[in-house]
Amino acid sequence: MSEADKKLTHTMADVAKAAGVSKSTVSRAFTQPYRLTAETVERIIKIAEDFGYVPNHTARALSTGRHGNLALLVSDVANPFFPPLIRAAQMEADTADFCVFLGNSDEDARQEDKLIDRFISQVEGLLLVSSRLNAERIQVHARRRPLALINLDVPGVPRVLIDSATGVRDAMSHLADLGHKRIAYVSGPQNSWANRQRRNAVRLAARKYDMTVEIISPAIPSYDTGRAVVPQLIESKVTAAVAFDDLTAQGIMTGMAERGIEIPRHFSLVGCDDVLGAATYPSLTTVSNRSDEAGRAGVRLLLDIMDGRMAGDTRLVLDTHLVVRHTTAPPL
Repeated sequence: MSEADKKLTHTMADVAKAAGVSKSTVSRAFTQPYRLTAETVERIIKIAEDFGYVPNHTARALSTGRHGNLALLVSDVANPFFPPLIRAAQMEADTADFCVFLGNSDEDARQEDKLIDRFISQVEGLLLVSSRLNAERIQVHARRRPLALINLDVPGVPRVLIDSATGVRDAMSHLADLGHKRIAYVSGPQNSWANRQRRNAVRLAARKYDMTVEIISPAIPSYDTGRAVVPQLIESKVTAAVAFDDLTAQGIMTGMAERGIEIPRHFSLVGCDDVLGAATYPSLTTVSNRSDEAGRAGVRLLLDIMDGRMAGDTRLVLDTHLVVRHTTAPPL
């Protein structure tokens, strides 16, 4: 190609003609390359580079109503469970040439509603993670834009669910095998789907293994609330606890250490999510919840919905497992 040719303004149609494909195939090479063979994408990108052709996202939005943006809303961006999920979701969206707008509801359904209203005119799809909205409100938003959920089970709305109940049952079996009979579950947010799954799994396993369970319900799961519930744990005479998440478990570890209670010699502890487990001392026995995989799966599901390739009641379930480290031992 001559230098004069390179200075010409080339269009998508020019690239399509040179590559021997349709304009829609050129568009997919930039926006949804996973739908094409690697060879086709490579050929189109090479021709586009030779032509000096770059997709104009602003023009695409004006002409098609497509902005190339997705909204990702999480309930607590400071919780260590979410950063791996957010990163994986952003990387998955980037492979399809989408940008991600991130919103943090701070465990507040009204704030989540407000963020959706702010984002909705600028995005092509919504991914809500651990949403605090009720099913009716979610269904309203799903009629406004393609919408997918992570960790909330709303019939008729596509969702990715992390089945933490499986891992929690394994944790209870592990504690029963060690000889524990009195267990506490340090709860998460009352309107959290994941919390209901974990609490129910603890109760069912306790009946199976003839264990007594105390439910302790701090307002919001956090490091500080984990520290704050330690007096309740001591007063309840339990010998072990399952915490809603690793952050709460870390707070419990600190609170116990402040009172001279050694883990696991004097008290056994299990977390959930496996986002801090390997970094605590002693290293935390916890339920691995695969948050990064959930982020990738959620974006793929949302893109499939937007492209008309996925039914509205799709329900993808990811299993979990217990990772045994050094915070559990037989009771004294």
